[in-house]
Amino acid sequence: MTKLVTIKGSREGLRLQLDDAAGWPDVLAALRGQLEQGAQFFNGARIVVDIGDRALADEQLAELMALMRQHHLEPSALGSTSRESRNTARAAGVVARPSVRGAGVADERGEAAFVQRTIRSGQVVRHHGHITVVGDVNAGAEVIAGGSVVVWGRLRGTVHAGALGDRAAVICAIELRPTQLRIADLIARAPDGAASGVPEVARIDGDQIAVEPWESYRR
Repeated sequence: MTKLVTIKGSREGLRLQLDDAAGWPDVLAALRGQLEQGAQFFNGARIVVDIGDRALADEQLAELMALMRQHHLEPSALGSTSRESRNTARAAGVVARPSVRGAGVADERGEAAFVQRTIRSGQVVRHHGHITVVGDVNAGAEVIAGGSVVVWGRLRGTVHAGALGDRAAVICAIELRPTQLRIADLIARAPDGAASGVPEVARIDGDQIAVEPWESYRR
């Protein structure tokens, strides 16, 4: 079955590609489910909505924009190969651009992000796939990933792995002392006391987030 909503990454930020052949009510329902499941992931993100060849009527665009606003999102642009859809968007005050499907945009979860710097307080790193940070994640900083997160340094801030619902995602760090950890729909805080002194992995075990040494996890 064709996936009705696909998440891509681009230099502009996130790109939501909506199936351009399925029924519009089905596409809207799938988009609603994706936005609800990944509420924190999408919060504050720059998003281009790409509708491909679909000719979007005024009322359909209004439904799309209303759904985005319900989830506190404002698309930065609408992408479409349909001139009718682009004209509809511009008439409603929405930036319109040609669709870039098949033009080298990264596949969903298929491209990992590599961040080679310390992420400081107030900064947010967001990616639809896995994220590797070579540096520290300071208190007050935030990393949000659709996949797993690996920190080659001290993790003192907030990390949300599996933010699109992937409960198999993990969080790894050389020093794991976060303000908060989230994997999919579960939340945990760092235990009181000193750091363990060894690299650790956080993963979902049953209905809670468990933390164990990297060496134990590898076995």
